[in-house]
This record gives sequence, C-alpha cells and structure tokens, in this order.
Amino acid sequence: MTDTYPAFDMGPVPLPALDAEPAELFRGIYGMPMFVNVPTLDMAASVEFWTRGLGFFEFFAAPGRVTHLRRWAFQDVLLVPTEDPAAVLADPPAMTVTFSCVLSQVDQIATACAELVPGSITGPRRTPWNTIDLEVVTPENVRVIMTAARPYDPASAEAQSLRDELGIEGPSA
Repeated sequence: MTDTYPAFDMGPVPLPALDAEPAELFRGIYGMPMFVNVPTLDMAASVEFWTRGLGFFEFFAAPGRVTHLRRWAFQDVLLVPTEDPAAVLADPPAMTVTFSCVLSQVDQIATACAELVPGSITGPRRTPWNTIDLEVVTPENVRVIMTAARPYDPASAEAQSLRDELGIEGPSA
C-alpha cells in the first residue's frame, strides 16, 4: 500500500506522548462524517453518564426526540429515546464504539464512570497495539472503549510484536 500518508493534522487526536494534552471540546457545526445512535430507556440518566462519566457535553437537544452529545471533533453520539427494553438489554452488549482520549484522561474517566455506575468499567489495560484501553459499559448497554495512544518505543514488546506479527516498522527513536 503506497498511497497512504501522515494526516495527523486533519483530526483532533494529539501525537502520542506521556504529557499529551486533550483536544478542546469542539462546539463547531460540521457535517458529521461518523456518529453513533444510542437508544436509551432513560434519557436523563444517559446524558448524566455520558457527560459526567465519559466527558461529553450536550451539543443539542430536541426533547423527546434526540440529544446530540460531543467530545472532540468527530466524536458525536446521538441519544435517542426508546420504549423497547430489547433495544438496550443485549447481553453481551450489542455494540462497541471506541473514542480516543489521552493518557491523563484514562484514570479520570475510570473514576467518574465507576462512581456513577459501580461495576461499569474494566481496565485500564495495555494493548499489543501500544494503547491503554478502558472498557466502559454504559447504562444503555453500549460497550465504549476509551483508548489512549502510548508513545512509541522501538525497544518495547509492543513494537516487537508489530514488527514480528504484522511486519510494521515504526519510527525510530
């Protein structure tokens, strides 16, 4: 594949670093290239969990119809009311969505979510692809992965795994 190129400047995700600063909450209006629809039985509880726990803010609401939540640019969630318990009670969760964050946010999110809904988090855990991932199951039974990239270390087990298993050579130190 030779038609790829670095395009980090197009999105809000900072380069991996131990002291990376999170992007600002994005309040601009744009055509959303991707968003998630999440059915909820309890809109107020869902808005509270997503805002206080996961760090989203209420961008727009049409009461009884939709609440549009956002974190960074291109991290949009539409909460939509439902009266059908089957729409939210799949076991295991029927949907998983992943949102980027920075390393300094992982523990904050874990603490906030665990306070709001005890037992809602798993992790954080280190992944073979060089991230720290926190799994959160929301009140709507959506599995949300908050993922933070770690700085690339060519001597790390993750870098060795990328080289050996996938043939990916990362940048040199």
